[in-house]
Amino acid sequence: MPTEEPPRPAGPRAHVLHEANYGQLLERRPNVAVLPWGATEAHNHHLPHGTDVVEATELAERAAGLAVASGARPVVLPAIPFGNNAQQQDQVATIHLSTATALAILRDVTDSLARQGIDRLVIVNGHGGNEFKPLVRDCQAATGVTIVVVDFWRLCPDVLAATFPDPGDHAGRLETSLLLHLRPAWVEMERCGSGAAVTRLPDGVRQANAWTPRPWSRVHPDTGSGDPLGSDAAAGRRFFEAAAASLAELLVTLSALPRGADLFG
Repeated sequence: MPTEEPPRPAGPRAHVLHEANYGQLLERRPNVAVLPWGATEAHNHHLPHGTDVVEATELAERAAGLAVASGARPVVLPAIPFGNNAQQQDQVATIHLSTATALAILRDVTDSLARQGIDRLVIVNGHGGNEFKPLVRDCQAATGVTIVVVDFWRLCPDVLAATFPDPGDHAGRLETSLLLHLRPAWVEMERCGSGAAVTRLPDGVRQANAWTPRPWSRVHPDTGSGDPLGSDAAAGRRFFEAAAASLAELLVTLSALPRGADLFG
């Protein structure tokens, strides 16, 4: 597996659907689709609303480029820019996608792919509020497309732990470092809040390891969860490249499978 993508060509990249032309797609028909799926929401006061979209898209494109260099045939679809933000709709210009709408989108995407002979799909998820398991079960059963979900922050846990002892779970050190690497001009560190939670569930609920949605603005007044101070572009790059290589290996493996192959076969 190459660890370096070939130099980016001056023309359109055939593995990025937004850039590719029909001639390129006919010459190298993709057999694995990659769908970045993010969210449009507040990320503390220093990161862009599109943070999750940037992370998912950049990771998908980088991994697909590495996979192509190993002979795989992925194509990165345009990103879905909205996610489930039901508890954050009081925040300015945060866009919420209901579960029913997300299911309809995924069903239409997988149905379209199946009609064109692309029978495997990788969702690269950039937003912790997106829950895909029930959606994937329904769509895979209905279309026969093999669907794999990758949460970007779960990739390379050893690298993540070594690089970010306290990554945070929203606009903390991990995401801030990634954006300092990927879109440094979009990061305004002088605006960042502490990312601290000001309230929590009662101990009687916490001890049961129970879960309920957070009223985000009450729990996290600056909308962050995790301290962004100490974020570093080099650390962001280290994790990004390791995550891209891991994702590329997945794409190469899926692309090499014969059509209709069972992943558990």
